[in-house]
Amino acid sequence: MTSATTRIALQNQTTSSNVYGYISGYAIDNGNDLFLLQSDGKTPYYPSSPNTTGSPLEKDCAIALGAPGNTVTVTVPHLAGSRIWFSVDNTLTFLLNPANGPTPVGLVEPAVTNSSDPNINTSWDFCEFTYNSSQIFVNISYVDFVSLPISLTLTDTSNNTQHVAGLPPNGLDTVCSGLTAQQAADNAGWSSLVVKSPNGSNLRALSPTQGITINNNLFSGYYDSYVNQVWNKYISQPLSIDTQASFGVVSGQVDPNTGLMGFSGSATYGKPSASDIFSCSTGPFINNGNIEQGAITARFSAAFNRSTLLTNETQPSGSPSSYYQISPTNHYARIVHAANIGGVGYAFPYDDVTPDGGDNQSGSVSSGNPQLLTVAVGGGNASAGLTTQK
Repeated sequence: MTSATTRIALQNQTTSSNVYGYISGYAIDNGNDLFLLQSDGKTPYYPSSPNTTGSPLEKDCAIALGAPGNTVTVTVPHLAGSRIWFSVDNTLTFLLNPANGPTPVGLVEPAVTNSSDPNINTSWDFCEFTYNSSQIFVNISYVDFVSLPISLTLTDTSNNTQHVAGLPPNGLDTVCSGLTAQQAADNAGWSSLVVKSPNGSNLRALSPTQGITINNNLFSGYYDSYVNQVWNKYISQPLSIDTQASFGVVSGQVDPNTGLMGFSGSATYGKPSASDIFSCSTGPFINNGNIEQGAITARFSAAFNRSTLLTNETQPSGSPSSYYQISPTNHYARIVHAANIGGVGYAFPYDDVTPDGGDNQSGSVSSGNPQLLTVAVGGGNASAGLTTQK
């Protein structure tokens, strides 16, 4: 049983003295109400339901981190669906929407695909965490975009430490250069994911899913040749997926009459498009609430993103060095992992799919007895000793 609150150290490892942190989530011990932490780093803010959509916050929730190298330690309660946000050289604008019946007050978060968003030209990023009665779980996320380097260091009450180094200070530029180089190699649209700031510097790199949100035609047909090869392969032989759950290993094969990939009567898939593969949640990958199907979908879509379905008839399989070796593949994920020290960090929704005993690629730390979580922004300590998560 964890304590009712835990400490989080927010550390400025950028070169700017104007860096701000924010913490949002849903308070588990307070009816799952929307929670934000006030600027003093200790006072909870539970917004009341506003009268209109897009209403401003009534409290200051920008936690100033001070000069480079400075650390501000804050305290948070048990939270679900939580994020630690950072912005550089400008504060962030969060807005509120009215509660709707049992749905709590809505938080309008910064968005990278809305050109009218007040934060669109601000350098900002976040990591995700859950802190409940059992544990704290934290991960670096690149599922939507890459911008600011963020590292995680978790120390438990026995002084054991886990560390995810994240990106170095020039990590965003490395990712953007990689996307530009891949564009030159295949002309598939990768450079469209690079977003520039008004002064011409790299501001962020969007994930393919976010890029497609802006331009529906982006990557249209990109995965078609690979999907066709997969379908042709598994007409004549089965694909085995280890659900890594009570369902065990399930077998799937393409029905030549219907053209559908079926898994032991538990899940059926038509051919996915590129947008389906990148999102892992649309088209044939829509979750219908069936737990077994969800387990299969996670591993099936991860194998598409990593392009491992033609090289191994059992999934999940292989080490990270075997991922992204066949084109077409998710080059955004390949480039993001390569840019991160230690190679870890969520680059697509099921990037935590791992063969039993394999190296987890998701960039997470967790503990049932946390003492201090340190979250650093800017990459200044990104080379500190990495603990690879299993």
